[in-house]
Amino acid sequence: MTGPSRSPDGATINFTFDGRPLKARAGDTLAAALLANGIGLVGRSFKYHRPRGIMTAGIEEPNALVTVGEGGRAEPNTRATDVFVYEGLVARSQNRWPSLSFDLGAVFGLFSKALPAGFYYKTFFGPAKLWLVYEWFIRRAAGLGNAPQEADPDRYSQRAAFCDVLVVGGGPAGLQAAVDAADAGKRVILVEQDAELGGSLLRDPHDLGPDWTSTMAARIRDAGGTILMRTTASGYWEHDLVTLVQRITEPGQVPTDGTAQRLWHVRAGKVILATGCIERPIAFAHNDRPGVMLSQAVRTYVRRFGVLPGKRVVIATNNDDAYLTAQTLSDAGAEVVAILDARSALSATASEAQGRFTVHTNAVPKAATGGMHQLKSVKATVSAQDVSYDADLLAVSGGFTPVTHLHMQAGGTLDFSDEAQAFVAAECRQNVETIGSAANPPAALPLALHGDPKTSFVDFQNDVSIADIDLAWAEGYRSVEHLKRYTTLGMATDQGKTSNMAALARLAERQHASIPDAGLTTFRPPYTPVTMGLLAGRNHRDAGAHVRRLALWNQHQAAKPIWQPAGYWMRPRAFPRNGEDLATSARREAQTVRSAVGMTDVSSLAKFEVSGPDAAKFLEMICATSVAKLAIGRGRYTFMLREDGLVFDDGTVWRLDENRYLLTSSTGGADRMATHISYVRQVLHPELRVSAVNVQEHYAGIAVAGPLAKAALSAMIGTEPPRHMSLASATLAGVPVLLLGASYSGERAFEIYVEATHGAPVWAACETALAERGGCTYGLEAMEILRIEKGHVVVSGEVDGRLSPHDLGLAGMLNKAGGYVGEAGLSRPALAAPGRLQLVGLESLGGPIPEGSMLTLEKGVGAQGHVTAAAYRVMSGDPIALALLTDGRSRTGEELIASSPTRNQYVRVRVTAPHFYDPAGERYRD
Repeated sequence: MTGPSRSPDGATINFTFDGRPLKARAGDTLAAALLANGIGLVGRSFKYHRPRGIMTAGIEEPNALVTVGEGGRAEPNTRATDVFVYEGLVARSQNRWPSLSFDLGAVFGLFSKALPAGFYYKTFFGPAKLWLVYEWFIRRAAGLGNAPQEADPDRYSQRAAFCDVLVVGGGPAGLQAAVDAADAGKRVILVEQDAELGGSLLRDPHDLGPDWTSTMAARIRDAGGTILMRTTASGYWEHDLVTLVQRITEPGQVPTDGTAQRLWHVRAGKVILATGCIERPIAFAHNDRPGVMLSQAVRTYVRRFGVLPGKRVVIATNNDDAYLTAQTLSDAGAEVVAILDARSALSATASEAQGRFTVHTNAVPKAATGGMHQLKSVKATVSAQDVSYDADLLAVSGGFTPVTHLHMQAGGTLDFSDEAQAFVAAECRQNVETIGSAANPPAALPLALHGDPKTSFVDFQNDVSIADIDLAWAEGYRSVEHLKRYTTLGMATDQGKTSNMAALARLAERQHASIPDAGLTTFRPPYTPVTMGLLAGRNHRDAGAHVRRLALWNQHQAAKPIWQPAGYWMRPRAFPRNGEDLATSARREAQTVRSAVGMTDVSSLAKFEVSGPDAAKFLEMICATSVAKLAIGRGRYTFMLREDGLVFDDGTVWRLDENRYLLTSSTGGADRMATHISYVRQVLHPELRVSAVNVQEHYAGIAVAGPLAKAALSAMIGTEPPRHMSLASATLAGVPVLLLGASYSGERAFEIYVEATHGAPVWAACETALAERGGCTYGLEAMEILRIEKGHVVVSGEVDGRLSPHDLGLAGMLNKAGGYVGEAGLSRPALAAPGRLQLVGLESLGGPIPEGSMLTLEKGVGAQGHVTAAAYRVMSGDPIALALLTDGRSRTGEELIASSPTRNQYVRVRVTAPHFYDPAGERYRD
């Protein structure tokens, strides 16, 4: 820019841009503040590193992308037009080196003709490993902002709400709709993405009065309505569910209460979209230079922010709206050099303006010239004659595109308006209505290209020019969806908000078709970029995963374990002592179980109480093993099949009483098991007199295992514990408990179940009793080592959804009477055909066996199976593993190679039975 563009100054807020201290007024966007400080160069383009300034005043800004904030709070690719300046704001330009003004990447612009659309696809091919080289180069040569390397210190919350009417957009149409609904007694929520209500009233003169906006807002609130500012409707889902993104603080700002953003899930009876229009740029040579701005954006900076973006202005338009810009600039003291009107005849508005301004019809811009920081001149075609104007600002208006994104996300269709040269909302299966200028955009004339296609940009964010669209069409990309992917048109943060219609018009022109016939890409959520932290919400530090805490969480936390997510749960992975690492701690814990006694928390196991006269019959459908003949007080290992005959979970079933059973299954498969039980109960056999209740969280569970387990438990309950696969009730630490004689470790073991709220004293008593016998607590890592050595399968490891009972060596346990779910599927010939994967064990003939490695006959040949879990013998330390191998059980003794090319690890192994420890099961029986 030529200098400060706002007077009087009055700026009191301090901020920096690329380390330069600057001042802003309260209420300034970063874009307004930069313009007010005479800064025209704000960023560099994605591919060619072309100098870019500020084009718009809203969320559609494609050029002025900056990184705002520092450390873990830094937010890259923030639109300077969509962040309000606060004290201490730190903003940095992107995609330049070493500086914004002297960017070595600008050399790519010199070779732009050699870097057209599809350049990457045509150039970077060959052996796959070379892509790593290409990628390193490409990522440094082109791109947007860099993600922060530090952890985000802020919180993100989520909230749900219901309303009768949700109004999106706080302009005049939206405010009136919200007031009408509130006056009718409806529960109303109004959302506005700006920091101020008013929409176009903030930019344009009107006769509604200075207090109209505040009066309407007060009426909404007085009627019980809610107004959410700095809130964007980001997605429209089924059943009129709309997600809202609310900025509680500006990007990079330290939140007052620690919460930076909130994600709303709003279910509305009706949704009213008063989302307005987005002004379209015009294609001509070098239309991306700093100093070329959208016409309405110019008015916004002048009237709302008091910033004059230029002093000698040329206006190019195909509609009447730009004449408001001319008047606004003139009133602000700028010289309107010329108005270039593409229409062949003057409209009434243009005729009225002709006396005050120089208006040319049949006039369009041909090229913009200037330096890196500002515009110098505009070349135009006026009635077929070339004309040049000295100007430092070119305000363009190529028509208006209604914001129909949410309507389309709702499943709505679009009609094409020939008058506006844009798509408008049509029918929708959901209860949504579009009002205001979004439903009735202003008329605009179709515009043809005037100037060099190579430097006439359509998609400013991705450096897609008219020439790129022409090239894609010439190379056979006829579909607009293919064009989008070939050229990257409409991608990145702006999602084509300013480029879509211009590209469609060019594609239609090349096809000699209408714009509707050329097609339209699909608008998908989110409408504007959404931070990953917001999607994760309050659990963002766990990557958005749901987290459930065990009933004994506090007891474990006191021991400072290493935690591990297991399904929805956080479970102790190991209990290190004296600075032990994970491996050392896990091995000590496993050896203690083998030599003395250990205890672990098994509360998260899925548990279902099944009762009723038909309980046994019901369980014989759920379980693939026999249940009906189970005596009261006895239990049995079992597994479950899908209807296709493949194993999907395993566990134990216990007969508590005549018609009452306890069924357990895996932690990670708990939800799947609950769904399966519900399906069998309600769909397959609703006639059965049975109740199945999920009691997973009702009980805390403690497993005590080891050669001293029986003695320790006997001392605690004062009587003989139950035998293996038997159950008994007892009192432990004054608390009623249920004891199950079950072993997962291969040692004599018991599972103690107690009401979750009474688990703490039982855990404490067990800890004391075990400590007296040299025992310890153990975590998931030791449990994994113990089960691998014993040869027990685990869901998601060996039970991967592809294997039959025969594949896992469980066929001998199938209920011979049949009748279980999956029985028919087991009869499929493919499940008995040779060549299926089967469970085997592996002994290493070299070093450790890489988990997940492929099993091959020789290095470099095709895989015949893979390693599902690897560990070592607990006492000797010899490497062992479980694996799935083609026809595995017939290949015992065969030597293979466990191959992991990505880790460059290759180990010779010998195929064995999957049971490495006490295969006869003598250690856990009395």
